[in-house]
Amino acid sequence: MGAGKSTIGKILSELTSLPLIDSDTEIEKRTGADISWVFDVEGEEGFRKREEVVIDELTQKKGIILATGGGAVKNSNNRKALSSRGVVVYLKTSVDKQYQRTCRDTRRPLLNNSDPLGTLTRLMAEREPLYMEVADIVVETDQYSAKQIALQIVDKFDELKDM
Repeated sequence: MGAGKSTIGKILSELTSLPLIDSDTEIEKRTGADISWVFDVEGEEGFRKREEVVIDELTQKKGIILATGGGAVKNSNNRKALSSRGVVVYLKTSVDKQYQRTCRDTRRPLLNNSDPLGTLTRLMAEREPLYMEVADIVVETDQYSAKQIALQIVDKFDELKDM
């Protein structure tokens, strides 16, 4: 959360002329409701089941940029689909920067509690090893603009293709 997936994804889409698909947006289209509502009605478990189906379908498409929610890596089937069907980019950001970027956003169900900073810290501890497990490219996001990060990703992707 707050790493810049949506913003950087849009810039990457412009730079590469590849369409950007956001798995959360796709879930919202299919349910006719926003992610917060899905969490409220179905809980995180229900949301994660929907997410798994969407990621399985989307990772079978070629020539797209796929942005997933930060918790997608918790599911082993998602990790397998992502890592075996595409190039995975981990936008690495600090918990402090995540908090700065998300503290006023009320549309993040996992942060709607009395200790969002503690939640972000816990989520990072759980998820970072999984991000590192699947990442082909790791880009630090705290010190750079979205455009600089997107350009780094394009360069690193080109390096991978040349290997």
